[in-house]
Amino acid sequence: MKKTEGQYSSGFLFKLNQRYYNYWLITTIFLVVILLEYSTPSAYIFGYFYTGAIVLTNYCLKRQAVILITVAGAVFTLLNLFFPQLEINDNATVANRIIAVIAILVTGWLSVRNRIYEEEINKQQAKIKAQEQLAAIRQDFVSTLTHDLKTPLLGAIETIKSFQAGVFGMVSPTQQKVLEMMRRSHQSTLQLVQTVLDVYRNDSEGIQLQLKPLNLTLLLEEITTTLTDLCQSRRIYIHFDTRQNLWVKGDSLQLQRVFSNLLNNAINHSPRGSRIEITLKSIENQQQVLVRDKGSGIANNDLPYLFERFYQGHSDRSAKGSGLGLYLSRQIIEAHGGKIWAENHPTQGAIFCCSLPALMER
Repeated sequence: MKKTEGQYSSGFLFKLNQRYYNYWLITTIFLVVILLEYSTPSAYIFGYFYTGAIVLTNYCLKRQAVILITVAGAVFTLLNLFFPQLEINDNATVANRIIAVIAILVTGWLSVRNRIYEEEINKQQAKIKAQEQLAAIRQDFVSTLTHDLKTPLLGAIETIKSFQAGVFGMVSPTQQKVLEMMRRSHQSTLQLVQTVLDVYRNDSEGIQLQLKPLNLTLLLEEITTTLTDLCQSRRIYIHFDTRQNLWVKGDSLQLQRVFSNLLNNAINHSPRGSRIEITLKSIENQQQVLVRDKGSGIANNDLPYLFERFYQGHSDRSAKGSGLGLYLSRQIIEAHGGKIWAENHPTQGAIFCCSLPALMER
């Protein structure tokens, strides 16, 4: 609801009246203290009351005004040693005046310092609030955009499948290859859109897991079967070093996304005709899965940041992709209480590793 012109005027007049009232109150306190100081003997010290004017000034006026009031209070407190009585004061009176001046200066210094801290805190709070508002706007934008993109992509994929099935007429082998390329391209785009949506949803709401006993070996074998066509097109062979059963308590769908992402990443960065090795092993209370390819490896500077959101490395290998797949994989593995990391193989290629808590009883 917008404010009317009258409401703005009323607010402005209130602030103006409040400012004049503060000026009047500070001036009154200051003049009363001066009157008490200079109408009584020097042994009677009223300079401590300047601290009230300093605190009030710090509350309602600018920092420069606080410094001015502090200096003025200290000067008037010392000046009362010589004026209006032109006589030499005893040492006790001089010492008390000096203590009062120190108290005034310390009050002014603390007031200015607290004012600086408050201003810095207000700036940080405003910055945090602006960042929260920006994050909320970005969240809404990404959620709406990804949702709106999924519908036409799904429609395009189904239309391509209809062409491939010959619903609209005979399709030649060459056309089938083109249609299959189009379908895969649309499917990859759809997966990217879904990844973006999941990443932002996980950051804001967390990952909801459906946990149950799960054999990682069987899960990886199923994923490898779904990648057969892609491996054949790249002439890449996936080899299991070991096939021992590794049981964990996990979400089958979410872990499938992790290992599919790691294997797709390995396939995309492996030279044609090479082999990808999957190693499964149990170490203490952890079940480990290692996926090794024979690609170009990862730059050492990129390794600590490889699983950050939108991180794009400096090597040729890291330059591909959106920077979200590995971040999503980290979200899922950490939600399971596990850990994911990457390292370079001593001879050639990269190794992506993840460990999950072992299921001791089934």
